[in-house]
Amino acid sequence: MKFRILISLMTLFSLSINSCKTQQITPKIFVPVRGVWITNVDSQVMYSKEGIKEAVKVCQESGINHIFVVMWNKGRTLYPSKIMSETFKIPIEEKLAGRDPLREMLDEAHAKNIKVYAWFEYGFSAENNGFGKHILEKKPQWAALGNDGKVVVKNGFKWMNALDPEVQDFMLSLLKEAIVQYPDLDGIQGDDRLPALPSECGYNEAITKQYKAETGQVAPQNHMETAWVNWRAERLNQFQKRLYFDLKKVNPKIQISMSPSIFPWSKEQYLQDWVTWVREGWVDMVCPQLYRYDIAKYQKEIQLLVNQQIPKDKLHILSPGVLLKVGKYTPSPEFLQQMIDENRKNNIQGETFFFYEGIKLHSEFFKEKYKN
Repeated sequence: MKFRILISLMTLFSLSINSCKTQQITPKIFVPVRGVWITNVDSQVMYSKEGIKEAVKVCQESGINHIFVVMWNKGRTLYPSKIMSETFKIPIEEKLAGRDPLREMLDEAHAKNIKVYAWFEYGFSAENNGFGKHILEKKPQWAALGNDGKVVVKNGFKWMNALDPEVQDFMLSLLKEAIVQYPDLDGIQGDDRLPALPSECGYNEAITKQYKAETGQVAPQNHMETAWVNWRAERLNQFQKRLYFDLKKVNPKIQISMSPSIFPWSKEQYLQDWVTWVREGWVDMVCPQLYRYDIAKYQKEIQLLVNQQIPKDKLHILSPGVLLKVGKYTPSPEFLQQMIDENRKNNIQGETFFFYEGIKLHSEFFKEKYKN
């Protein structure tokens, strides 16, 4: 009797070991990201519930499975924000008062099995050509200063000091608010302005004092000096690390996506060392903005991505940003197909398109070719 029990136990143990081995070697299946950005600029989607419903319908018909919807620009949120209401008396973009566009988008998209990410487009930029000026008017100490002591304006954007812990706390509080307020939110996304800061910035007194304390050097007047760029970029690296783990503590299932500029331009111009974020595991998805106007330049950037910037075992988190429309520009159907083909040739199974209105311009391509 004891012998039979022993044999039975050994058999069960053997089956258990084999089962564990099977589980260990089963590869994780990643669904390719076929995404699109939905903006509130040059698009009316966000300004009616019907517009959101129609956009989600078009996305489903076009093979899109991820929507990155703008939730922060021009110094305003596009969801009702208690933080923005208490701090700046602007709870939501004024045209959206009385509505909750993020809730509407989540309900519509999830009903069609499309994931939704809250896209914090403007990041640390406070103002664009006057829109958002209330931030630095109320919080002048948040302004990012250049080597001339003035607030830095780059390409029309006036910046908050992304190296200031108080500014970082503010930005992180908005991200946490969105995650808590919408527990079914699939992810959040930063951009070429989150986390980012023009390399012309960093000359606030507290920052230059810390630089001297840590390095023994005076912050150089040349904002492109290598050691100075590296030091400031590393501070943003540490913020990205904090952002990632703090948000995961709030909701372990939330996905953290970033859409930076191409590297190394991103680091040289905006202190975005996103290659480090990928290598260190501080991001779940990366969508570099490969906005190019001919296939040769697009191919060049793809080769840099897959051969130098992203490890082979992390290619699944890559969804290159493809320019679909800006102003009056849209790629030809032939060029659009070439970019998709180049991605597949390099084992990149998905991409994210900027932006939604361009899908309607290429409806035949998306419905008949891309979806399949």
